[in-house]
Amino acid sequence: MATEQELSDFLKSVEKRAFKRSIYHVRDEEAALDIVQEAMMKLAEHYGDKPTGELPMLFQRILSNCTLDWFRRQKTRNALFSNMSDFESASDDGEFDLLESFAFGEGTQQAESAEDATRRAQILREIEFHVQELPARQREAFLMRYWEDMDVAETAAAMGCSEGSVKTHCSRAVAALGKALRAKGIQP
Repeated sequence: MATEQELSDFLKSVEKRAFKRSIYHVRDEEAALDIVQEAMMKLAEHYGDKPTGELPMLFQRILSNCTLDWFRRQKTRNALFSNMSDFESASDDGEFDLLESFAFGEGTQQAESAEDATRRAQILREIEFHVQELPARQREAFLMRYWEDMDVAETAAAMGCSEGSVKTHCSRAVAALGKALRAKGIQP
């Protein structure tokens, strides 16, 4: 069972990587920070009594679920709060041009297109699905190395195996994921 200090140390060790991963997914620093904090709170509240070795995998799953929950909330919020008052013109002259309200101002960044966002989400779902299909040791090594951004030595210590075993597990996982994604028409 993880002590309070071990749990605290674990959370400190993963916060930067989790934040980086969340920013990649949601493209919003404040939202990413909220997601990471929510995931950390859930881990501490619900799984703080688990053995230290189980914390990395639990945290990754919680972080993934918190990210998906954020996307669901955004979709719901956008559907509920989109009304005609959002499209009123700034001039109050009674004129309303829907295209003007969606025009991007100079100097602003154009948001990711819906097609690109959907494709990225689909690819991530495929990757997550296929990662879950990997044998346990390959999945563990892959997630620690490439999602948690741990080096080979850290991963070996966390898994209780040699560095060579970590490299072998990662190599096999990457090969299996590449093959599965290519079969779906996704170029890794």
